[in-house]
Amino acid sequence: MNEAVSLKSAVSIVLVETQSPGNIGMVCRAMMNMGLTDLRLVNPCRVDHPEALKFAVSARELLFKARIFPTLAEALADAPLSVATTRRHGKYRQEIMTPDEVVRSAAVHLPANRCAFVFGREDSGLTTDEVALCRWQATIPTGSDYGSLNLAQAVLLFCYEIHRGLGSSTDAATERVLADAAVTETMFGQMEETLLRIGFLNPENPAHLMRTFRRIFARAMLDEREVSVIRGMLSQIDWAADNFQGRKGG
Repeated sequence: MNEAVSLKSAVSIVLVETQSPGNIGMVCRAMMNMGLTDLRLVNPCRVDHPEALKFAVSARELLFKARIFPTLAEALADAPLSVATTRRHGKYRQEIMTPDEVVRSAAVHLPANRCAFVFGREDSGLTTDEVALCRWQATIPTGSDYGSLNLAQAVLLFCYEIHRGLGSSTDAATERVLADAAVTETMFGQMEETLLRIGFLNPENPAHLMRTFRRIFARAMLDEREVSVIRGMLSQIDWAADNFQGRKGG
């Protein structure tokens, strides 16, 4: 990739099923304030609503250019890096970074790899399955008495950290191109089918262990060749499993 490209040009803001047009408008303004230009909307409310236009102010062009996707997986397809923003911790929400920490982690791989920051619904945030689609998780530290932030406020804080962490730099930190989400999701789909076939996954809840595999491979930062090697291994397992006699010890 051309090193003259701004690192921030490789950053996307993704809003999932936003319910308030005003919030979309305010997000556009926050992005323009911090020099970000790629907005992606997943199954949003009405985008051309008067409230969206009102709160976008001078950032209406960004609102008009926003791309709309039916699913989060499709919105992330070209992004090797992705950050699920969440304020909840739990079994499947671990290793959660602060905004500045996750920006530093992403900066190492920009601009050769796109990074998407994903924000959930105003009332319920992101689902566990949506969080699992993302490589990293991040949260904004808040007071313990009331930790809920308005969507546009949360986006603004992340945009500020992106602006502060990446600034106007045009230096490519790395030229190693990672496998994008479309490629890794295909690998995970094949992996789940293979592991179900050989009895390793519980067919009643395959997602339980698959989330563990997702975390393992997220840390591995795979490129396309490495994904191809893993998929080749899975194909060989499929071939060898033709005479599968059931789960070991079953």
